[in-house]
Amino acid sequence: MISKEKILSLQTEYKQLEKEIYDPVKITDRRYYSKISKRYKELEKILQCYNLIIELEQTVTDNNELIKQTEDEELKNLALEENTEIQLEIGQKKEELEDLLSPQDPNDEKNVIVEIRAGTGGEEAALFVADLYRMYTYFAEKKGWKLSVLSSSQTGVGGFKEIIFSLSGDHIYGTMRFESGVHRVQRVPATESQGRIHTSAISVAVLPEADEVEIEIDPNDLKIDVYKSSGHGGQSVNTTDSAVRITHLPTGLVVTCQDEKSQLKNKHKAMKVLRSRLLDIEIVKHEAEISASRKSQVGTGDRSAKIRTYNFPQSRVTDHRINLTSYKLNNILLGEIDVFINALKVAYKNEIVNN
Repeated sequence: MISKEKILSLQTEYKQLEKEIYDPVKITDRRYYSKISKRYKELEKILQCYNLIIELEQTVTDNNELIKQTEDEELKNLALEENTEIQLEIGQKKEELEDLLSPQDPNDEKNVIVEIRAGTGGEEAALFVADLYRMYTYFAEKKGWKLSVLSSSQTGVGGFKEIIFSLSGDHIYGTMRFESGVHRVQRVPATESQGRIHTSAISVAVLPEADEVEIEIDPNDLKIDVYKSSGHGGQSVNTTDSAVRITHLPTGLVVTCQDEKSQLKNKHKAMKVLRSRLLDIEIVKHEAEISASRKSQVGTGDRSAKIRTYNFPQSRVTDHRINLTSYKLNNILLGEIDVFINALKVAYKNEIVNN
């Protein structure tokens, strides 16, 4: 259990930050205010969890006193049953507290931008992009996250060459980060008359959403083009130059957005994606440095690695990083991917501890 001295130290820090958060002078410094707000929320979670443990332990103590003093057997049994349930909850909360106090990736609390792109497999790969997009949509609904499409490029039969969307809510990057990589599908395409199994692949990139105070972009480093948006076959969707293409000259990154009818909205969405890609470049560099000293099995450093296979004939989904297989493919595609995400979180945490 965490020491009282440590808790007193955290309480002192929490009270100091509480004063600074309401200080009008501090609010004007966006970068500093963002930093202290984040730390304030972290401390709030830690102290709330600790206080709940203390309350639960006090309830157990009170129940034990009642058991000693009363001669009412029914009351004793009720107190004993309650203590059994509370002890289980205390154990869970202590694990939660230990997790809150362990070193956290500063990006784990961030919202994310998810990019899904068709790879090998032609139209079948594009259809699988749509399948995974729906899977993440269902998963987001279960988590209470907000999903917003930023850009998409549809094919003629219901698939996507590419779809980019944002997820906003609580602790999203820490949950979604391990979805980055190559996802492979094995199934008989709807267009295949002879029933042969085809293998297709798509790539998923999960980028922590960067705000303006984290990634500052010099306007002189940008080349911005506007043009008329178009749909399938190149037909005009808009008669005005609402589509936006932004090129970041130092890195060569190109972001396009044409889903909105407003040029300003498309530019705003494109800049959001660009900032997140630039932050992701920094993260990949950092993870490459870490990998130089230890081999990461479940980290996100190698975005080209095959991470998961979805085999339809056998209703099987296998995550190759941790050799975990589920035979509930339909459930997985309905957003029930916690079985993989939770196992990957544990594996990653153990990897850090052991290295």
